[in-house]
Amino acid sequence: MSEVHEHLNKTVVSAEGMKKLEEKLQYLTTVRRAEVAEQIAVARGFGDLSENAEYDEAKNEQSRLETEIIELENAIRTAIVIDSDNISTDSVNVGTTVKVLYLDDDEEETYSIVGARESDPMNNKISNESPVGAALLGHKAGDTVTVEAPDGPMELKIIEINL
Repeated sequence: MSEVHEHLNKTVVSAEGMKKLEEKLQYLTTVRRAEVAEQIAVARGFGDLSENAEYDEAKNEQSRLETEIIELENAIRTAIVIDSDNISTDSVNVGTTVKVLYLDDDEEETYSIVGARESDPMNNKISNESPVGAALLGHKAGDTVTVEAPDGPMELKIIEINL
């Protein structure tokens, strides 16, 4: 199996991102599970379960919570943790920071390339799976890449790559 196919079902995260995933899982399995169990217990006290909207909603919440826990456990189990010591700045990759020049309007922008679960576009943390992130991956400083955007193609020139 090629390396590319191996990464398809894996979550790419930084060490900081992994810590956040683990903290969220801990919160969900302790605090949220207890809260939902309490909601179910209270709703049971309202009587007839066949006509009890509070009970139905609490059970639905429990189902959503357990699904989220399973997804988080899978993400953590299959995650590839990107260690800044192992990141090369020769080309754009997850864990690098990239300064680009938008050629159509001569605007400079700096992006941190992160895994999808760490994406925070408002803080210029873009996913390796986003249109811009995916277009930049593997390219070197000086390269010009084309991003297929909803408004049409945009050209970006990579100015520099850092950690």
